[in-house]
Amino acid sequence: MKYAAVTKRLAGLGSGKWALHIEGRRMAASGIPVIELTIGEPDMPPDPALLAECARAMNAGRTRYSNGRGEPSVVDALVSKYGKRREGITARNILCFPGTQSALFVVMMGLLDAGDEVLAADPSYATYEGVAAATGGCLVPVPLRAENGFHLDAADLEAAITPRSRALLLNTPHNPTGAVLSAAEIAAIGEVCRRHDLWIVCDEVYEELTFDDRFASPFDNPALADRTIVVSSISKSHAAPGFRSGWAAGPAEFFDHLLPVSETMLFGVQPFIADMTAMALTQPIGTSATMRANYQSRANLMVDRLSGSPALRPHRPEGGMFIVLDVSGTGLTGHDFATRLLQEEKVSVMPGSSFGEGARNLVRISLTVPETSLEEAARRMLCLAERLAA
Repeated sequence: MKYAAVTKRLAGLGSGKWALHIEGRRMAASGIPVIELTIGEPDMPPDPALLAECARAMNAGRTRYSNGRGEPSVVDALVSKYGKRREGITARNILCFPGTQSALFVVMMGLLDAGDEVLAADPSYATYEGVAAATGGCLVPVPLRAENGFHLDAADLEAAITPRSRALLLNTPHNPTGAVLSAAEIAAIGEVCRRHDLWIVCDEVYEELTFDDRFASPFDNPALADRTIVVSSISKSHAAPGFRSGWAAGPAEFFDHLLPVSETMLFGVQPFIADMTAMALTQPIGTSATMRANYQSRANLMVDRLSGSPALRPHRPEGGMFIVLDVSGTGLTGHDFATRLLQEEKVSVMPGSSFGEGARNLVRISLTVPETSLEEAARRMLCLAERLAA
């Protein structure tokens, strides 16, 4: 039997990157106690008011078909949100999706053709390579340097640009490293994109989880308004990943072209979840403030504990819900260290290779468990590092 070429392009770019996470879940299901530090799934529930609003809307009959752009309540909320950041935002600047991942997929479908390139940091989130490959295009890695705090450098970006480059896929706060770009850094990056006529797609799901409240975005820079598309959701900010509620914001003309692409795949989101999302965006919900404080405290704890081994080098994040750990001092790659950590110490973490070749010596640790669990996980990591040194 024949299969479409997209199935070959995406082979190995789906759940295969989460193989150790899946194995950890299998072990836990079989009765083996595993400390899970893999995926970015908040350990606190959504605010009760949001759950009540979702149930109210469902019981009120908000279960019918929606429209391609998004329910008016959530579109209006997003117009208000992004209108505070930049003048002139209307409903034409907004498209709603079931989560950031589908927003990224559709946006890339609207930007790339076969043979086109999208530039992205290396390391970068595990699905970015797949959304580029799905279009027939490809992802071109731009190296991030630990000595630069894993901040994307404008000169490195410019060096990676070719005649086939069409877009930059930016992520701040950054997953997996937790780096947060400054307004000055974004301006320099944006100037490179302007000179080379590149789109900027900015993944801002961790916008509300910056530890020092200095979030900056190319969307807020008037000089970049005509080329910047933001994707985001309530998954991280409101601890609601299972509700799959996201959006894209950007140039109206681009979304006029993109709407039929979105409608061909989705044709609307769930109205009762849209009502909940509208509440999340317009009411004072304290979930993100609580998580931000928790993640910063947990990150500090892990840096303090893991710095106790000469073979382990933790990197202190500036936002988000992860910390990366350089394990090259153990003599193992990140994948081999993560494999042995799961097998021998029953702690599951993500190997850095899931996020790009530039992270092959790293592991990513999720901060979405209580500090007591992180303390125990750190102790087990130190035990493994000591055995490897011996």
